[in-house]
Amino acid sequence: MPKRPQDELNEISFNLVLDKFTRRAATARKDEQRQNLREIAAAVIFDTSDRLLLQLRDDKPDILYPGKVALFGGHREGDETFLECVVREIHEELGYFIPPARFEKIAQRSGPDFEIPGGTFCAEFFVVRDVPAEQLIVTEGTLKIVELNDLPAIVGELTPSALFALTTLALT
Repeated sequence: MPKRPQDELNEISFNLVLDKFTRRAATARKDEQRQNLREIAAAVIFDTSDRLLLQLRDDKPDILYPGKVALFGGHREGDETFLECVVREIHEELGYFIPPARFEKIAQRSGPDFEIPGGTFCAEFFVVRDVPAEQLIVTEGTLKIVELNDLPAIVGELTPSALFALTTLALT
């Protein structure tokens, strides 16, 4: 039996509503995934004397790893790449611009985020060398300059990400 024009119109309307509902549900799922996704980029930084330039994090209870020793870096924003993120974060946190070409990717890590229940952690780590420590203006935390032979003494103070990146470079 052929479809009546009204039946065809109802079917089209139903499909449009279903399509709109499906798109909204998919967008809601993506938004939820983004809220549970922590994406960071950080760098192991060596100064001109081959010392490590690390961040002693502020001792504030509302931040992750207060009072711990970390790498400089931070969260990705918008559609920026991990490299763009680390360049921006280093510039913001150290008041010193380092061109992207000077950063070398050393590792990436992704998996469950133990800081956010049900969350996912995704990070890329870089290394940059020959940064003049005397020209830095630290805006977050405190600059901690560490000689490589002194690194074993502070391993217990490192954030998990810092420990991972430094271990990747075979420094710990």
